[in-house]
Amino acid sequence: MSETIKNPSFRRAASWAGALNLAYFGIEFVVALTIGSVSLFADSVDFLEDASVNLLIVLALGWSLRQRARLGMALAGILLLPGLATVWMAWHKFLHPLPPAPALLSLTAAGAMLVNTGCAIMLARHRAHGGSLAKAAYLSARNDVLANVAIILAGLVIAYLWRSAWPDILVGLGIAAMNADAAREVWTAARDEHRAVA
Repeated sequence: MSETIKNPSFRRAASWAGALNLAYFGIEFVVALTIGSVSLFADSVDFLEDASVNLLIVLALGWSLRQRARLGMALAGILLLPGLATVWMAWHKFLHPLPPAPALLSLTAAGAMLVNTGCAIMLARHRAHGGSLAKAAYLSARNDVLANVAIILAGLVIAYLWRSAWPDILVGLGIAAMNADAAREVWTAARDEHRAVA
């Protein structure tokens, strides 16, 4: 792992990303429960996960390479949590398939996209040289931007094409799959770092 992980600019970027994610988690979680949205629920849990990841990264910057690699493997497990929460919420929505309010769905996702884009830009220059921790933070922010675009489109589909809960449910399950792939990438990077130390 390079000196990037010790760079004060990376610490600042991770700190800001953590604070922004925590703040928007509260907004999106309340809206998700209010309108009964699977995709917003999944994304709100993902905001909380991202806040936790960035906080752990800031705390671990002074650790040894071996300790950071172990934390990277733990973060891979954390990245799976939003997916599990999404499956649970999707099951409940499947039993009661009422579509969420499309305007609030798209508007809330647009706000989330702005937050995630800002975080991805802050973290992008550290992703290649900061090891598994920097990679975990960047992948989370990048994937969330893509997820937010999909949620906005789901809201438009519900509003104008298909008055159904299924666009929301399918996007939520897509977010779960994307987080699973990010977890795999982070696990692989952390495992390789751990083996290199060993």
